[in-house]
Amino acid sequence: MNDWLELEKECAECKRCTLWENRKNIVIGRGNKSADFMLIGEAPGEEEDRQGRAFVGKAGQLLSMALSAMGIEDDKYYICNVIKCRPQNNRTPYEEEIESCIQYLDRQIDMVKPKVIVLLGNIAAVSLIKKNIRITQQRGTWDVYKGIPVMMTYHPAALLRDESKKIDMWRDLKNAWKKLQQIV
Repeated sequence: MNDWLELEKECAECKRCTLWENRKNIVIGRGNKSADFMLIGEAPGEEEDRQGRAFVGKAGQLLSMALSAMGIEDDKYYICNVIKCRPQNNRTPYEEEIESCIQYLDRQIDMVKPKVIVLLGNIAAVSLIKKNIRITQQRGTWDVYKGIPVMMTYHPAALLRDESKKIDMWRDLKNAWKKLQQIV
């Protein structure tokens, strides 16, 4: 647990990029810190910044409902973002912001020790897998990060803009959960 307090302190004091200037709160993550199932998104939104908790806005609520409908409750996963501070106006994080923050995410992965990771959206996939990923073409596919199987799928915010993506994300989450069940 000391490692988590240290990580939180470092993130709270971080000034590696300019995002710290406008944040209300750092957003480390939420859920079971020793879960076998980890989900990683892009960056905190306005509601996350206000509360200091990951995935609590509309997109996060949609994701929580989907996971719960599959029988995957909060205590079965850990969820966080690549970036720990909210980019202004919820813009896409810049590459230098990702590079400044990725070490914190790597530490989270090392501490949680998940057996399966789901990358939510293009930024998470580009940050951890490779720069030229297109989530629309590669969602539902598997890769590996730090020796851990990684499933790529849409960010739940994309589903709020285009409901036709819901079934694909549902299938991807089910496949990722199924893979976890085969591993454990």
